Amino acid sequence: MPRAGLCSRWGGRVLPLLLAYICYLLLGATIFQLLEKQAESQSRDRFQFEKLRFLENYTCLDQQAVEQFVQVIMEAWVKGVNPKGNSTNPSNWDFGSSFFFAGTVVTTIGYGNLAPSTEAGQVFCVFYALVGIPLNVGFLNHLGTGLRAHLTMLERWEDQPRRSQLLQILGLALFLALGTLLILILPPMVFSHVEGWSFSEGFYFAFITLSTIGFGDYVVGTDPSKHYLSVYRSLAAIWILLGLAWLALVLPLGPLLLHRCSQLWLLGLRLDREAEEALGGTPREGSTAARTRATQDLLAWRRSLRNW
Repeated sequence: MPRAGLCSRWGGRVLPLLLAYICYLLLGATIFQLLEKQAESQSRDRFQFEKLRFLENYTCLDQQAVEQFVQVIMEAWVKGVNPKGNSTNPSNWDFGSSFFFAGTVVTTIGYGNLAPSTEAGQVFCVFYALVGIPLNVGFLNHLGTGLRAHLTMLERWEDQPRRSQLLQILGLALFLALGTLLILILPPMVFSHVEGWSFSEGFYFAFITLSTIGFGDYVVGTDPSKHYLSVYRSLAAIWILLGLAWLALVLPLGPLLLHRCSQLWLLGLRLDREAEEALGGTPREGSTAARTRATQDLLAWRRSLRNW
């Protein structure tokens, strides 16, 4: 019976979550299909039209020769070679680009526009990721743990004056705002200026990168028509590491800030209610028992917050 009860409770929690998860995937699939399918169809038709026009203009070529050339272009793109420009394009495997690639491996971003093509490089990438990914996760978790260790003062904030509580909340909000500015606002502006993107495209790239989704549709330092600084991609890799570290610091702060704001708001309501009762002179009937219950609820709430 206990096992049956445990299975029932587990099923009661997991099944609704699984249902919501599947529904969320179905919703996303439907919306993405509505938004993107028509554009894909237009791009496909344009490509076929341009290929047929190319064959009409160059009658010495046949369909098979064009298909072979397209295949060569696709293989070059998969191996990180941009078919635009000429052979003087910057190398994808200089130190800066290699450092950038190493950062995308350990952070599991994996844009997909660049990958090792030699057998030795592929084997090394496997073992490098096996060690680097846990190292990266441990580093980010250590940062979050370190921040929580320095927030012990905030865990006893209800014993401090109300003005101090407000200052602490404002300090947390200021930290979040500055971090957002330095990690998610200014870098997209720089990327947009250097790469020739719009700000929305730069912000999209920043979010897709720091969320480790890494589609690979936008990648910095890959346009052969531009002359980048030699350290440009290395600086981008450092930004990625700093951005992920900032997210590791912010994730514990978000729930904490919400709890503190809600607690401060409820505390203000309680103080206002007690002030109204005091101004009213004689306590209303049942106010003593209500105050006792409210005090007990407040103490239980404080204990739960400390445990959290």
